[in-house]
Amino acid sequence: MAEPAACEMWFYHLERTGLDQALPELLEKTLQRGWRAVVRTSEQERIEHLDGWLWSYRDDSFLPHAPADEPGAARQPVLLTTGFENPNAADALFLIDGAEPGELAGYQRCVVLFDGADDAQLARARALWSQAKGKGVPVSYWKQQARGWEKQA
Repeated sequence: MAEPAACEMWFYHLERTGLDQALPELLEKTLQRGWRAVVRTSEQERIEHLDGWLWSYRDDSFLPHAPADEPGAARQPVLLTTGFENPNAADALFLIDGAEPGELAGYQRCVVLFDGADDAQLARARALWSQAKGKGVPVSYWKQQARGWEKQA
């Protein structure tokens, strides 16, 4: 049996919109691929906010999701958590608010979203980039442009 491909780390530098606009768009693309996602934050308040936001961010759409501590959460295509588990067998891990990546085995992609105007988030993203490169993890950097995302590195 072939060795599973290494998890790629994609860094998304938020400059033109905030997380509330960028995250649902990226989660939609993830689900369109047939993938599941885990959104990991370091802040319980963010889970509570996103739990409401992902139902209502657009009038004509919603993203099926649940906080990881709800019954049946493992069946959801998108899980919101502060933990390191992957109970829904997600293909993509989204890190927000400086959350730690933990073990990436089992994920195909780890997406790090960071606010370019927040010095702490910028420093954290740079440190993660250096750590990942040092371990031989495939990395790419995406910059927010007027018409979407553009791969820079």
